[in-house]
Amino acid sequence: VDVATNNTENLDKLKTSAPEKLKELKVIWKSPLIPGDPIVWRKNLSETTKDKIYDFFMNYGKTPEEKAVLERLGWAPFRASSDLQLVPIRQLALFKEMQGVKSNKGLNEQDKLAKTTEIQAQLDDLDRLNNALSAMSSVSKAVQ
Repeated sequence: VDVATNNTENLDKLKTSAPEKLKELKVIWKSPLIPGDPIVWRKNLSETTKDKIYDFFMNYGKTPEEKAVLERLGWAPFRASSDLQLVPIRQLALFKEMQGVKSNKGLNEQDKLAKTTEIQAQLDDLDRLNNALSAMSSVSKAVQ
């Protein structure tokens, strides 16, 4: 195979299962960090139910038994998150949409320009948000 795609998690597993094969691979591009298996809920879920779910995940992994379960799965304890972790996914979706518009032979140039301008504005908003989050993260790490 001359070209293939994979993800960081599988490449990490390859370090253990087939290190000789890993040496044959060359990484040519990495996407932004994509959240792994986030726990999500509907916006209209009752606050009581949300609190119960949140408390379970935030407190799971404290006993030796729970730690052992997580370790067998190759997981660490759960951490709080928000929709902000999905910014990279939104960026990738918009990039894909942009490519679709640019290659759409059914759109005239004026419509392509209008749509790509709109998508680019959304991408720019997400870039600003991402930069602000990175700056906040850097400050938080410096304070710790």
